[in-house]
Amino acid sequence: MPEFNKHFRMTESDIIKYSKEKSFFNESTYLHCDEIGDGNINYVFRVTDVSTKKSIIIKQADVLLRSSGRDLSTQRSRIEAEAFEIYNKLVPNHVPNIYLYDPVMCLIVMQDIKDYENMRYALLERKIFSGFAENITNFLSEALIGTTDHILNPMEKKRLMERFVNPELCEISEKLVFTEPYTNYHGTNVLFSENTEFFEKELYSDNLLCLEAAKLKESFKSNSAALIHGDLHTGSIFIKEKSVMVLDPEFAFYGPLGYDIGNVIANLIFAWVNTWVTMERTDKKDKFIAWLESTIKDIVDLFYQKSLKILEERATERMTQAHGFAQWYLENVLKDAAGMAGLEINRRVVGDAKVKDIAGIECNKQRKLAERICVLCAKQFVLNRNEKYQSGKDYITTIHEIAAHLEGVRNEK
Repeated sequence: MPEFNKHFRMTESDIIKYSKEKSFFNESTYLHCDEIGDGNINYVFRVTDVSTKKSIIIKQADVLLRSSGRDLSTQRSRIEAEAFEIYNKLVPNHVPNIYLYDPVMCLIVMQDIKDYENMRYALLERKIFSGFAENITNFLSEALIGTTDHILNPMEKKRLMERFVNPELCEISEKLVFTEPYTNYHGTNVLFSENTEFFEKELYSDNLLCLEAAKLKESFKSNSAALIHGDLHTGSIFIKEKSVMVLDPEFAFYGPLGYDIGNVIANLIFAWVNTWVTMERTDKKDKFIAWLESTIKDIVDLFYQKSLKILEERATERMTQAHGFAQWYLENVLKDAAGMAGLEINRRVVGDAKVKDIAGIECNKQRKLAERICVLCAKQFVLNRNEKYQSGKDYITTIHEIAAHLEGVRNEK
């Protein structure tokens, strides 16, 4: 296979040749290939047998970022493949099957989960999925707690830490999540003009907020507690009724558990804010809002309950079994989760990696209101994480209070 013994960025025709040479399809099969990725980093292709409709997904990492063309190591492809390997052991029902990892072409061939929907877009259509909280907390508790040294042998955990050193993608997160929203040091923030003064006051000029963001950044850099996904937003979650698949773990590394939990919460809050701000009062709106709120509550509460059960029943570390330790440990995880949720919200509002839930709001008044609700909620999560947010209902209380406080923005001229 001389065509594929040295890395290059592949086109649709290259992907078709590769699929046949690797025997995923017969040489005579007529294949169709589409590039379907909408992310900023990698290239994602769907290859389909036109006659049988059998399909696979091929995801390739290039030496240049898809969005900006800047250099980026292709080691992220290995990281993603090895994260999937671990997830397929711990939570096999929540990740696709991986058929091949090719270290030369820096690509992964995987199951096509075409009967699932991208959760971000499904939520923008106000679709309700019963069982989401149950499924995502199964993933979070098993994948996070299961890769700590409370469960793993200490030697095994440290060997995993070596495999998941991910400096370049961690550097992206450290810059875009923990630094830029509060300093704009590199000039990457993209501010909605209607809220420029608001952001400067509430983010750049709030010294206490900057201090707490710095503390959370230190946790992200130094707390190598578990193998975290590292980018667990609703665009990385694919969903159908009573089933969830988690994709795109190229940001995976050993970090603080609260980061993944906070990301999920934050992205559900984006869906809540979008719905609250843009929809007229109807039964559909009320039902969707109620489902989002119960889901946010359940994610916090179920994660705690399931993780506590894992620690109490499966801990191999003797001191983890000390009375009260598991509760103390998880309380600290939830404090971190609240802070990380706040930082994820802020970076998606003012940073350059925005979410359609907020940046896609076409009415300027509505977007102005949505961004302000997001940022003021985020500040509460960050600043009060040590006193609140041990229960899911605390998030809902804050959201309602902030939304009610800002309702007058709708009527501003």
